[in-house]
Amino acid sequence: MAGIVNHSMNTIIQERVYEILESPSPDNRKGRFIANALTLLILLNVLAAVLETDAAIYRQYGQILDLFAFFSVVILLVEYILRVWCCTENPRYQAPLTGRLRYMATPVALIDLLVILPFLLLPFLVASPKIFWLVRFSRIFWILKIGHYSRSLKKLAQVFKAKKGEIFVAFFAMIVLLIIASALMYYAERDAQPDKFSSVIASLWWGVETLTTIGYGDMVPVTTPGKFIAGIVALLGIGLFALPAGILASGFIEAVHKSEEEEKKTSHICPHCGKDVRDPPDHKEP
Repeated sequence: MAGIVNHSMNTIIQERVYEILESPSPDNRKGRFIANALTLLILLNVLAAVLETDAAIYRQYGQILDLFAFFSVVILLVEYILRVWCCTENPRYQAPLTGRLRYMATPVALIDLLVILPFLLLPFLVASPKIFWLVRFSRIFWILKIGHYSRSLKKLAQVFKAKKGEIFVAFFAMIVLLIIASALMYYAERDAQPDKFSSVIASLWWGVETLTTIGYGDMVPVTTPGKFIAGIVALLGIGLFALPAGILASGFIEAVHKSEEEEKKTSHICPHCGKDVRDPPDHKEP
């Protein structure tokens, strides 16, 4: 009997932990609070990692920053363990062993693990200042974890997934244009500027500068054909390099509208009977 009670209690706790960690909706105050607290913790660590690159700051506050990093890693390690423990509440990962292994192989869980892994491996690495500095510097990449707590960033990831075909086509067209433009510029400028346009590979940097409209000015065509090619490439680059941004923007707007429509539908559903409250009530003839 005691075993059944303990199992039931563990199940309730597991469900509650899963709800807090994996569903930080506005209605879930505890989940939202923990998500905001972890987001703040990560942002502070990113700021600390940036400040540590200044030798004077690290000499003065290095011990405090290292203690803060250790504290943060412990918190994130506990979070990771709890997520792996309660992930079986998700129907996709119901199996106690294989389900947890499949969850640990998801991109989100892998990011969580990679964030804390350098610190867990630190005792086993070669004790050198360079290794220690590199591990501390890796906290800058903790910012990738914020997508775990932000609904907007999760939605953006869904947009990337939904529009991956269009984005691939746009980037493929950009690569093709970059190679062709660099090859033409190499052919036009190789005799006039053999030191700068020495090969198609060297000309690729000019192509990136021009297509992105940055134009650092370190590689500039001087021949008439080269200037003509540069003008055409610059005009094409303005539209083509803006294409992926347009695809993502339209996809994000579609996702927001879809989410709003779903919220409107669910807001009219009674949580007790499951009926649409907008439907007229049933009247029975006496």
